[in-house]
Amino acid sequence: MASSIITGAAFGASLVASGVYQPSVIISQLKLDNWHMIQAFLSATASSAILVTIASKLGYISVKPRSYSPLGWFARFDGNLIGGILLGHGLALSGACPGTVFAQVAMGIKSGYYALAGGAVGGIIYTGLVKPYVASCPKPPAPKDEKLSMDSSLGISRTAALAGFELALAAVLGSTVALTTVGPEAKISPILGGILIGGATQGISILTRSSLIGISTAFEEVGEWFWAALNCQSTPKATAILFAAATMVGAKAAALAVPAFGEVIYTPVTPWNAALGGAVMVVGARMAGGCTSGHGVSGISLLSISSMVTIGAAVGWGIFASKFLL
Repeated sequence: MASSIITGAAFGASLVASGVYQPSVIISQLKLDNWHMIQAFLSATASSAILVTIASKLGYISVKPRSYSPLGWFARFDGNLIGGILLGHGLALSGACPGTVFAQVAMGIKSGYYALAGGAVGGIIYTGLVKPYVASCPKPPAPKDEKLSMDSSLGISRTAALAGFELALAAVLGSTVALTTVGPEAKISPILGGILIGGATQGISILTRSSLIGISTAFEEVGEWFWAALNCQSTPKATAILFAAATMVGAKAAALAVPAFGEVIYTPVTPWNAALGGAVMVVGARMAGGCTSGHGVSGISLLSISSMVTIGAAVGWGIFASKFLL
């Protein structure tokens, strides 16, 4: 319990310090007007990948690449693809992701309250309807030699794959820093903010929990609590809910410690868009087996193909929806 509180508080503080929690950052990134979010996200993933690799080699943690989330429709990764699209559409609608919404509520951002409520409804819909449906869909068994990571798929060592991955991220980061700008939300460098998320927070999670960060499970737990209460069943666990609550406390504490972190650049997000986006992104995240933190920062750190499919679909569809549908 204490480890979840400590890690959640660190996660919330790093989200606020990085500035990436603000709806204006997320929406302007998906419109390709501001590259703050991508810089923070890529630096978080890059630093997390190095940290996870070191911790694994030292034997401190033992984590495997994330498995696929099949629906049984057309491919082993169909749940990752469709879930990622839903996640991206929710991001574009609400200006939030399953992690940043808790920081938004802590900062008093009105759209965050609606997105959180929508996310809770999404958790209820997922656990009561979508999850049982997905479980009932016939699926072929996983191949014995299924390739889950980039290195195994390419037939190279993890060290070589990690080196190439880090170089690719460095090239993208360098290009965005040289060719684009970030907005007034960046009180510190987005790259430094990303390192706080993927390095410091991930490090605390590894040290205290021997596991990696992720938060969308909190909404699934909300759904499980709802259905358990409705059916008069025993109460399920609430570890992820505790983590999420600590995220809000850490976010608020960071803003109190450094008031500039709490200076919000307001972007109009209608209550309807925020609530609908919150529900859609949570259903998508749980369908895919993770969100921008679980798949994005942690899963890609393990070079998981399922995570790359999920986040690639989320960002790609989020950009498309922002440009042409919303």
